[in-house]
Amino acid sequence: MEPSGFWSFWQHIPENIDPVIFEIGVFKIQYYGLMYIVAFAITYFLAAYRVEHEKRFSITVEQVKEMTVNMLLGLVIGARIGYVLFYNFSYYLDHPLEIVLPFQFGNGVEFVGISGMSYHGGLIGVLIVSGLYVRKYRLDYRETCDLFAPVIPLGYTFGRLGNFINGELYGRVTTAPIGMYFPLATGTGRRHPSQLYEAFFEGIFLFTVLWFLRKQKMPKGATLAIYLIGYGLVRLMIEFFRQPDAHLGFVFLTFSMGQLLCSAMIAGGTLLYFYLWKKDTSEK
Repeated sequence: MEPSGFWSFWQHIPENIDPVIFEIGVFKIQYYGLMYIVAFAITYFLAAYRVEHEKRFSITVEQVKEMTVNMLLGLVIGARIGYVLFYNFSYYLDHPLEIVLPFQFGNGVEFVGISGMSYHGGLIGVLIVSGLYVRKYRLDYRETCDLFAPVIPLGYTFGRLGNFINGELYGRVTTAPIGMYFPLATGTGRRHPSQLYEAFFEGIFLFTVLWFLRKQKMPKGATLAIYLIGYGLVRLMIEFFRQPDAHLGFVFLTFSMGQLLCSAMIAGGTLLYFYLWKKDTSEK
């Protein structure tokens, strides 16, 4: 295929993808939901593999399964609440039922599904439910973080592919040939496929780094700190290519809400690492 033919094919991929697997009436089953299931299946199997082969974790495979289910619930609830608080609080203050119901009530009643999820809210939700589970069964929270932190990023690859299939969270306008035409985007120009950038760097790249570091000598629990720093840095950079939310735009100077939240992640991860390093040193 000639280069021009390849780029023409590449640029029109989003227009040729149907995000719906099948639909019955107004209800639709989309690839995005399937990607969530795949992401958590990968998280479970990789964590279970580590428990069975690395022999340094006190948690059982059955507890890994239960915890993964709890994390899924924490992610969905936290991501929804995070979106409401971080991205569209004023709207949902006037439409509180739309926080939990898959309907819009602006002009009559319209089924729209639950739209609007925040990664950072989901992260908080996962950390909370994980902490509650660990406390209930008297597990070591730092050890549990070291178990899950290296395997979770690979799931992002599929989550971001779900965003790409949906044609949402697309990038800013570009004249580079890598740009694509997204049907949901305003205007006619090409845009960065920022979902694919995130799928690679937040997913495959970060997973590779953490998977390599998992056996290196570090303070107990430090994998979580490195995860927070790594994800924050990667996402902070990719946000320069991603289109800010239309109703928010740039929140501070040329920084989006996502970049501000990622900056907080980086700061929190850095403080956590030094805290764990100091704690590890004092325990020796």
